[in-house]
Amino acid sequence: MFAPRSVALVGASGDASKNTARPQRYLRQHGFTGSIFPINATRQEVLGEKAYPSLTAVAGEIDHAFIMVEDVEGALEDCGRKGVPVVSVFSDGFADVGAQGLARQARLVARARELGVRLLGPNSMGMINLTERVALSVNAVLEMAVLPAGATSMVSQSGTMLGTVLSRGAARGLGFSKLVSVGNEADLGVGELVELLAADPQTRLILLFLETVRDAARLAAGARAAHAAGKPVVAYKLGRSQLGQRLARSHTGALAGEDAALDAYFRDCGILRVDMLETLIEIGPLLAGHSPPEYAGPEHTGQLRRSPRVAVVTTTGGGAASVVDRLGTRGIETVTPGSDAPIVDLTMGKKSATYGAVLQELLEFPGCDAVLAVVGSSAQFHPQLAIGPILEAKSGAKHSAKPLAVFLTPHADQSLALLAQAGVAAFRTPEACADAFHAFFAWRSPRRTDGERSVEWPTEIPAKGKLTEFEALKLFAALGVPVVEAALAHAPDYAHALPYPIALKILSAEVAHKSEVGGVILAVASRQEFERQAKSLAKKSASLLVQRMEVGLAEAIIGYRDDPLVGPLAMVGAGGILAELYNDVVLRLAPVDEAAALEMIEQVKGFAVLRGYRGLPPGDLKALARALAALSRLALCAGRPVREAEANPVIVKHDGVVAVDALVVMKEE
Repeated sequence: MFAPRSVALVGASGDASKNTARPQRYLRQHGFTGSIFPINATRQEVLGEKAYPSLTAVAGEIDHAFIMVEDVEGALEDCGRKGVPVVSVFSDGFADVGAQGLARQARLVARARELGVRLLGPNSMGMINLTERVALSVNAVLEMAVLPAGATSMVSQSGTMLGTVLSRGAARGLGFSKLVSVGNEADLGVGELVELLAADPQTRLILLFLETVRDAARLAAGARAAHAAGKPVVAYKLGRSQLGQRLARSHTGALAGEDAALDAYFRDCGILRVDMLETLIEIGPLLAGHSPPEYAGPEHTGQLRRSPRVAVVTTTGGGAASVVDRLGTRGIETVTPGSDAPIVDLTMGKKSATYGAVLQELLEFPGCDAVLAVVGSSAQFHPQLAIGPILEAKSGAKHSAKPLAVFLTPHADQSLALLAQAGVAAFRTPEACADAFHAFFAWRSPRRTDGERSVEWPTEIPAKGKLTEFEALKLFAALGVPVVEAALAHAPDYAHALPYPIALKILSAEVAHKSEVGGVILAVASRQEFERQAKSLAKKSASLLVQRMEVGLAEAIIGYRDDPLVGPLAMVGAGGILAELYNDVVLRLAPVDEAAALEMIEQVKGFAVLRGYRGLPPGDLKALARALAALSRLALCAGRPVREAEANPVIVKHDGVVAVDALVVMKEE
């Protein structure tokens, strides 16, 4: 895949100006030492090298074929006959052009598997291996005279982005190892390539440019392999599929939209997600030598964890203010030893030795989690003077493992190169700098999936079709979620044995949110009132659900969703009828244990009232965590028959919680 000894270029053009001539030119230009076999049925030579009418006419072995002709199927057959193990397909006309192309692509993959050939693409710009001088691509960035080699590799769903990242990285003095364009991902996909790079000794950092996630399970496996190998994975994800835009039936589906689901997925896979392309390029040195920080404050106490803290030293107050402001918007505090000032502001009159001493002190300061140096115009005109103290302080702070980053306020290529050579993260904009720190502090190790035992589906609950709320409550109770005491009342007398006051609801699997159709009446205080209200609801439903009235300190929502993109998700947030309006929720891949559930709860801002805010009585957040963990075990049911489920509201009390509303949407209705 990455280091072929011989390459066949199927459809190589003798016209140096054409795209199909580029791979041959680039391979030779950048020092490929293996054999190149141009395949062109109408020429005896191509760009000065012997050409062959077909792959089968080549006498030697071929490790990697690059197909650039319309008849991809014919070329694939030749690859099979020749025993070519890996084929990159530049040609388009497959899933990229609609349903017919998708069917053509499926046939191509099936035939490749029969032949024992692995496919990259179709619609792939190819692969660039800078460390071993294999420029097997049509990307015009390879016109560059010198390609900077390094230890960062990239897998991209956009071929153009290979050139974008490579060229912008080179401008910062950053080098790369391997860059791969996956195209349509018909066979070799992002996840499998991440697995390959996790095992690659020349790769220490893996970047992803994603338009979607096509195989969430394989990418998760690749990310775990990379984590085990000590290689961070950073993703820049753009685009929203039609799937994510579709409005779901429940609060859970609406709140767990595609982007929020991907955030949870990336976090629980151990993948850092950045919001800016600049950050994707610049973040590498910030991660070098570091593991997920896991820095946070009190563990699972029901209290908010403290914000991450960065110490900032600068010679330009305005430049520092621009980045400190951005850090604040990402929930990151700035601190100074022995002072309430947000930054250490050194004037231009201070000697460089003073700057270095202060920076070294901050690196050893136990009250911060990272250090940022902000450099002004001296970075442009006196790079050695500006950068020297930073590098000296970094080497002098031998006992500090804190991340160190630099924000350069001017355009300063030489300073960027000096910092890159020293392995120090450097940022050209305050936005990218803050984005990188936010991604770093949000970074977590992949969640553990061992020890997850399957859950038996309750025999009395249908595993398909539409469930009533009464059945949904029974399902939740079987999972271990505390649920309200409830009974069914049927016409004509609507008899029940629950004590008053009660709540009265219509019983209908067709109505997801009964309050929206006037199907809920609360605090019914007597039998007389009950009979009157029952008659009014009887017009909407022949059977009614009667529940004990419950009161508490606040309302929460807990939910589950088997997301078609990333798989099962668990959700918790501020509940009630305004849950979608406030959108104060936290998502994680399901199932979650009680400790992870409590960590999720700690991040819900609306639960401040349950943490003893300003003397208010605290709620039982540990009980809420147990309920969330129990509901998330729907992910362990055989066949995962539930598409979505939610309890909203869950009444949180001083001692315990109780779910008073239940909704379950099955996959087979």
